[in-house]
Amino acid sequence: MSEIKLNNPVKNFIHGEWMEETGVEMVPVYNPSTGEQISAVPLTSEKTSLEAVDSAYSAYDPWRKLSVAKRMAYLYDLRQAIIDHEEELAVIIATDQAKHVSEARGEVRRIVEIFEMACTIPALLQGETLHGISTNISGRIIKEPLGVFGGVAPFNFPALVFAWFVPFAIGAGNTFIFKPSTQSPLFMQKIGELFQAVGLPKGVVNIVHGNRSIPGTWYEHQKMSGVCLVGSTPTAKKMAEACGRGGKRSMLLGGAKNILAVMEDAQADVFIDNFIHSCFGSAGQRCLAGSIVAVVPEIYDSFVEKMIAAGKKIKIGDALDPDVYMGPVISAQAKKKIEQYIEIGIKEGSNLVLDGRNPDIPAKNKNGYFVGPTIFEGVTPCRTIAKEEIFGPVISVMKIRDLDDVLEIIRAQPFGNGACIFTQNQYYTDQFIAEANVGMVGVNVGICAPHPYLPFGGIKDSHLGTNKVQGKDGIDFFTQNKVATVRVAPPSGTYVAGESASASTEKKASPAVRSCVAQ
Repeated sequence: MSEIKLNNPVKNFIHGEWMEETGVEMVPVYNPSTGEQISAVPLTSEKTSLEAVDSAYSAYDPWRKLSVAKRMAYLYDLRQAIIDHEEELAVIIATDQAKHVSEARGEVRRIVEIFEMACTIPALLQGETLHGISTNISGRIIKEPLGVFGGVAPFNFPALVFAWFVPFAIGAGNTFIFKPSTQSPLFMQKIGELFQAVGLPKGVVNIVHGNRSIPGTWYEHQKMSGVCLVGSTPTAKKMAEACGRGGKRSMLLGGAKNILAVMEDAQADVFIDNFIHSCFGSAGQRCLAGSIVAVVPEIYDSFVEKMIAAGKKIKIGDALDPDVYMGPVISAQAKKKIEQYIEIGIKEGSNLVLDGRNPDIPAKNKNGYFVGPTIFEGVTPCRTIAKEEIFGPVISVMKIRDLDDVLEIIRAQPFGNGACIFTQNQYYTDQFIAEANVGMVGVNVGICAPHPYLPFGGIKDSHLGTNKVQGKDGIDFFTQNKVATVRVAPPSGTYVAGESASASTEKKASPAVRSCVAQ
């Protein structure tokens, strides 16, 4: 695997240059697989954060005036640079974020696909023209960039969230300030190097590290146009309120509690393969991870046995070990929180049939943050572990009466991110797609993540703001419609106001009417 060569400590990237922040608190960055400190990230000062805003603002006007073909050339170059450094980027993600390196490779490949989608921006930026509003008058809709945007990423997808925000924003002509998570900042250190390598103009993308004080400088700032977030629902709600006060456009993705519904005709092998990937991939730390498995009575006992057996076979260990399936959770605090939820599940009467606490791991990883696959069965919808987002490999299995029962459970959830059904029945399929009260549904898949050409995002408490990420939604969020009403006249000077000379004469007998729209 590639050797990681990174700035240490982590630096900000402002106006095309690396800047080491001094005189501020430095937060340790750990390798969750070993518990070893590998770097430190600055809690950047307000002064430096404002410098990034000024940089992006100064870069905006020349960037938006650059031809769309030249902006696309930069996106193509960045795409190729990511491909050229694919393995190095995957190893970086597997080191500080600690999803297994095979999943990290998948994340890098997905961002390449998103860049390819963003390169279709010229076709989607085309405006519209309406001819014949009146004689010699037409109306035009022109899609324009808005200005400077800021984006906040969570720890669990440092690459994916970068790709959801940055290529769409700058491809449409905006400039950007990106704040990575303090827990997984190393991916963006390499991306900053790639910005320099492809010659991205200074200030078009700035990278600023820190805590919530960074977006705090954006909400009221006159030079900022909008804010993006992928994070928790409480954080998204606070940011939505702040963006509302400041008049900023917002695209905010929050938490989730996703259900896998298993009907009596589900194919067992298909379900188990997808169950493992959905519930235990990335150690359950993703917004589309399966959290509740709802099974009809006819197959409940046999499928619970299959889930337990599958969970026991999962090998846990270092995220860089090719023989491992599941790596650690992100931090000691996350491990402690997940284990507290396990205790709550036991106290509330759910049946713990697979206990992931204190898993068997290699000696070299004894200081890592590991929680193994955990399964509760006999869970009811009112229990805490069935209602709150745990963000770890803890699964609640419920026995449901029928399709209507699971649809009611989904409707009662405050979250509305994703839900999947396993069935061969077309009626079940159509009803589930129509009635599941979520933003994304899946059929016989465990993770209903849309392809980059389609929008990604939930509803209810899982999504706040104006648009979803990626696809046409991503482009619409970063652009605004300008409407032009245009009257033209012949160069000969024979133009007569109104539809024609004769029509104008005929109207003289009628009372004059002045319209508020073009005539």
